[in-house]
This record gives sequence, structure tokens and C-alpha cells, in this order.
Amino acid sequence: MDATTALHFLTIRATSETEAAETARQKLAEACAKPGSRLDYLMEAVMVADAQARPWKDLFVRIEKHGVREGLARMRQKVMEALVEYGVSLSTSLVTNAERLHEQEGLRRFLSNTGGIDIEDDAPAEEPAAVPQETPAPASAPVEVPNATPAQKRTLAAIRDNGVKIQELRFGQTRVTVQAGERPRKDMVEWVIAQGWATQSRSTSLYVGQAVTLTPVGEAILAS
Repeated sequence: MDATTALHFLTIRATSETEAAETARQKLAEACAKPGSRLDYLMEAVMVADAQARPWKDLFVRIEKHGVREGLARMRQKVMEALVEYGVSLSTSLVTNAERLHEQEGLRRFLSNTGGIDIEDDAPAEEPAAVPQETPAPASAPVEVPNATPAQKRTLAAIRDNGVKIQELRFGQTRVTVQAGERPRKDMVEWVIAQGWATQSRSTSLYVGQAVTLTPVGEAILAS
């Protein structure tokens, strides 16, 4: 399958596993607030859900660095090495033993769920095109600078300077994050994107965050 289709499938699966882990933790927290609640099976459910979600979180870290095809291949190799290195020795702690067993099962399940995914090259090689004859480049049309309010300019400045990303918390729910500085409002970021003053990258998944950058129009507004 192509990289876009594979990324869509992997994102859906990773989101499902992450939501299951969050749900298990929420149920445990609610039970802890009720005196007399049984916690043993809820604690085990959290360990199981966390062990199953962890490989998917690590996968998207590798996808962001290496692309879909190479990131998945590296993650599967890492998981197989981890399973081979697991020993049979047991700890004196029952909790530690249970956690190790659930972690191994989570890794095996990840391998099983990703084993049939055959991804085409992220950027297939193309035959070199014939070198065209040089022709004078047409003069670029001047960018028309729209009027912007101070709040809109502050949003554009944050996008330019603060490393703004749009990230999916869970399916259908997103947030704005920044690498440094003030975080702009999500509705303002979405508005300037809709106006064509900024653009949202699709080179990574929403799960790991999609960078927002200025378009020439947005840069012209700040320069005016």
C-alpha cells in the first residue's frame, strides 16, 4: 500500500490503543475515589492497556524522524530485538512479573498487527527529466496584503516564531502546541489557515502534530 494509506491505518490503530489506555486509567482513578472498591483487576487493566499502547507511541516518534516506511521497519526491528532479549528470570515482585509479561504480550501484538503492512517507498525514484532550455522567468505578481487586526497579527507572529503545531489528543479532538513562547488560540490559528495566511503541514500525522507555517501572504502582513 502507499505511504498515505498506511499512515492513515496506523494513526487509527494508535489512537484506539491510546484511548483504551486513557480509559483504563480513568476507571482506576474513579475507583480509587470510592472507598471499598476492588482495585486489583483495574490495576491489571491499566498495565495491559499501557503495554499495548506503548509500541504505537514509539512507532510515531520513529515515523516523524524517518518517514512511514522506514519508521515502521525500524520499530518492528526494535520490537523483535526486545523480545529476543527478554529472559525467563522472574522477580520477587508479582507486580513486576505481571508488568513484564504484559509488555511482552503488547510487543507481540504490535508485530502481529503490523506484519501484513507492505509500504511502498515514501518517495519513489523517478527517471531524470530532460533539462529544459532556459527561458526568462516571468515577473512575479505582487502579493496583495490584506488588513489584519492586532490579534490576528499576534497569531501570525506566534506561528512564525514559536513553533506552532496542531496535534490530535483523541479522535476528533485537536489542540495547539508550541515549542516556546506564547501559545495562540486554536480558533485563531484555524482562522488564519482558512484565510490562506498560514498553512498546516500534512507530512506528519495529527497524532504526532502537524506544523503550521506562514504563507507569503502571512509574511507580507507581518512585514507591512
